[in-house]
Amino acid sequence: MRVAKLPARKARILALRYLGAGVVTLLFLFPVYWLFMISFKTPDEIYHVPPLWIPGQIQFSNYYVLFKDGDVLAILNSLVVAGVSSGVAIVLGTLCAYSLARFGTGGENLAMWIISQRMIPPIAVVFPIFLIYVYFGLVDGYFGLILLYTAFNLPYVIWMMRGYIVDVPLELEESALVDGLNRWEVIWKVVFPMVRPGLMATSVFTFVFAWNDFLFALVLTRTEVITFPVMLTHYFGGQSNFWAKIAAMSVLGTLPIFVAVSVMQRYLVRGISLGAVKG
Repeated sequence: MRVAKLPARKARILALRYLGAGVVTLLFLFPVYWLFMISFKTPDEIYHVPPLWIPGQIQFSNYYVLFKDGDVLAILNSLVVAGVSSGVAIVLGTLCAYSLARFGTGGENLAMWIISQRMIPPIAVVFPIFLIYVYFGLVDGYFGLILLYTAFNLPYVIWMMRGYIVDVPLELEESALVDGLNRWEVIWKVVFPMVRPGLMATSVFTFVFAWNDFLFALVLTRTEVITFPVMLTHYFGGQSNFWAKIAAMSVLGTLPIFVAVSVMQRYLVRGISLGAVKG
């Protein structure tokens, strides 16, 4: 009797799990849906009571205003700064991680010291950095932000890639060296293919960190290199907020992240778990 009831009980538990997962998913997706809908609404529909779940007519004027006023250049600035800084951090960080993993550069504690630099609160160093940037004329320029984001992302890249490289069997590299490859060829032809999922996952997270930064971009930019997070704050006023622009700009600003995660999706789960401790 108990054996007969077991499958039905498991089915109910499974159904409740799916139901709970569905409810949680809807709760997380609702703000995204609401933001997307607001970007197509007129001002009257945005402030309508009760709320209108679907706009009466799709309006692209909110997006048109962003292109007309040149506000979308902030997204282009973020793409340049986040993309270049992430690429530089990945290249330099991977080479540093290989040195730490294979040659023990700096001893056993250097890797821990490197990652500890990433834990420094940005608010604690933004003012000294601002003074240095003013002295060297790096404020409100691409080079200054790229240099800063690269420096702040390097510890994360080194720490993550070191864990991935350690998991690569040393015998593979020794065999490649015996076959006549030099060290650079070993890194390019043996190590990189083995750690590709971790490399892609680290690249995505590094890009997201640089893309979402607000404090450094707010302090170190003025008019020439305004990034996406800083531009959003311009739509909040003391008397009123431009919700249509906020929604449209937010939708445009999430597209690069959505595309990056979608393209790298097959690498993310494997890459995140690649350096995990296996028990």
